[in-house]
Amino acid sequence: MIRKIILLAFTVASSLIFIFQLMALQLFNSDYSERSLNNAIEKRPIYPTRGLIFDRNGTLWVANKPVYDLMVVPENLNLFDTLELISGLNISKEKLINQIKNAENFSRKLPSVVIRQLSMTEAAKLQEKMWKFPGFYFQKKTTRDYILPIGSNVLGYTSESNEYEIKPSSYRLSQIEKTKLIEVNKVINDNYYSYSSEEKDSLNKINSNSELTYPPINELLENYDLGEMIGRQGIEKTYEKKLRGRKGIEFFQKDRFNRIIGPYDEGKFDLVPKAPENLTLTIDAILQGYGESLMINKRGGIVAIEPQSGEVLALVTAPSYNPNILVGRNRSKHFNKLVKDTIAKPLFDRSLQAEYSPGSPFKTLNALIGLQEKVITSETVFECNKGHFYAKGAFMGCHNPAGTKSDLIKGIYNSCNTYFAKTFVRIINSQSSPAEGVDLWRKHLEKFGLGDFLGYDLPIGKRGFIPSSNYYDNWYPKGSWGPTTLVSNSIGQGEILTTPIQMANFTATIANRGFFRKPHFKKINSKKINDSIYPKNKTLIDAKHFETVIEGMYQVVEKGTARAAKINGIKVCGKTGTVENFIRLNDKKTQLTDHSIFVAFAPKDDPKIAIAVFIENGYWGGRWAAPIASLMIEKYLTGEIKRNWLENKMLKGSLMAEYEKPFSGKPFTIND
Repeated sequence: MIRKIILLAFTVASSLIFIFQLMALQLFNSDYSERSLNNAIEKRPIYPTRGLIFDRNGTLWVANKPVYDLMVVPENLNLFDTLELISGLNISKEKLINQIKNAENFSRKLPSVVIRQLSMTEAAKLQEKMWKFPGFYFQKKTTRDYILPIGSNVLGYTSESNEYEIKPSSYRLSQIEKTKLIEVNKVINDNYYSYSSEEKDSLNKINSNSELTYPPINELLENYDLGEMIGRQGIEKTYEKKLRGRKGIEFFQKDRFNRIIGPYDEGKFDLVPKAPENLTLTIDAILQGYGESLMINKRGGIVAIEPQSGEVLALVTAPSYNPNILVGRNRSKHFNKLVKDTIAKPLFDRSLQAEYSPGSPFKTLNALIGLQEKVITSETVFECNKGHFYAKGAFMGCHNPAGTKSDLIKGIYNSCNTYFAKTFVRIINSQSSPAEGVDLWRKHLEKFGLGDFLGYDLPIGKRGFIPSSNYYDNWYPKGSWGPTTLVSNSIGQGEILTTPIQMANFTATIANRGFFRKPHFKKINSKKINDSIYPKNKTLIDAKHFETVIEGMYQVVEKGTARAAKINGIKVCGKTGTVENFIRLNDKKTQLTDHSIFVAFAPKDDPKIAIAVFIENGYWGGRWAAPIASLMIEKYLTGEIKRNWLENKMLKGSLMAEYEKPFSGKPFTIND
């Protein structure tokens, strides 16, 4: 009897367990119905075209062109003519078969890419035959079209996102509360980008207390799909969110054979793509292209800035490359070739990343600091002592013969090393100790934007370097250093490092008589907004001191070391530099061919452009850098070049023989 009761109880309990489990699965758990629903629905992204990019004058610079990915759903494949499919697609039969096998290994039901980025012409040849190839279809995307093949270092490039950059998305749908979901979609499509972060969070939680299983908005709309285009460098990376827009999603109904039979529920759940923003840059495309043509067969950089606004007018690095080569299926091959060029380094932006000694243009800053700290005046005269000023371990030569007397203006336009060496020593000795003097000097220079990132809106750059007293304490223990130990800094050599954009920026600061705005590349049409986003960064130098230095820079062009930069009808202020170039060879400091450098602004009394030009191994400042800078200034201010003889000389001039010649070093000296 007991055994019967136990058996009956066991049977009843087991039955109740099965009943409750079935009820839970069928009535309360929608997971299996959703899985079934998802198997019957295919989701395809709709990628908006990336935003257009214009130059400061409204010239279209970067557009888009359609490309097509050939997709395959393995479960839908039937026998087909492989030779007919691959004809005109530039793919071998073996590769096609391997791609299909990879797709099958990934998923028989989900689509996979067979061939990426077919051109419109290639896709059109096959489109009319697609009925012969069940299981294949085209996924339309867009890729960049560089209308003006210039400024690759400014624009950057795009490439396909990889598996490390995508986040898994669960596009789960529910049959429950369809009407409510449609309303949510409408709100998303109409208003998503006008919402604040808090409002977006609230929208993401909508229907959280209901049975609606809808993924977060940012998961649906902001995550990248494998193979989706993403900005990698330059403007494309900095403004990726604006240029990308927001992708959409189409839902398709499938039959039991996994074949698409039409839109799911008449397209009520589709999310339409959101158009991206277009960008207008501060760059003048004509000036940019002209600068790149002047730098052919040379290595270096050009940076031009509008002083009052901080807008970058041109950012040239040489050598460079046509940005269109990093578009399309051959992108990887071209990119690898650029990466492997470790000599010319076309991917290295010399305008932002190269750190050089600033050379003689740095004398203008030491002059301003000397005036502010009252260790010199505009009338202070120094005499060259036997043509050199002694620096620890080396002699610093001077262009002027022994006994030459110079005031400040003459010292600038004749680039007198002795004048600025003695000024520098006075600056360092103006405080109670050399350490305090160096730190005061450094504090002034930091206000010109040196020794740190400027904060411009491109993702790469270098800090440069301005030494402090701590730096010298580490190198010279027990305080065994003084002003003459550091005197190379007086002429922009020594330990100082700057980037070309920093040099252009401190030139703009001088042009503005004591302030700069952060250099930037995105054009802001409202002056009021521009001033609020990029406020004035003021130096510690009184405005009155700039006039003397500016007059000296004007005389540099009129009768000094940069007469080649003179432009009829335009008052150009500049400063040449011949920057010594050293390497360590067999544990010895060995000098190579000097660099050519020139900084300038114009017009003198109403500056519209400030510029820095740096030419590697260009001998001296007046040989290459000054003429190139003056041509850039003339082109920007007048729109034409009248000095055709100079233009032809710079366009046709080449330093390739210098770069390719066998190495031969020179003994170490310090000279302007």
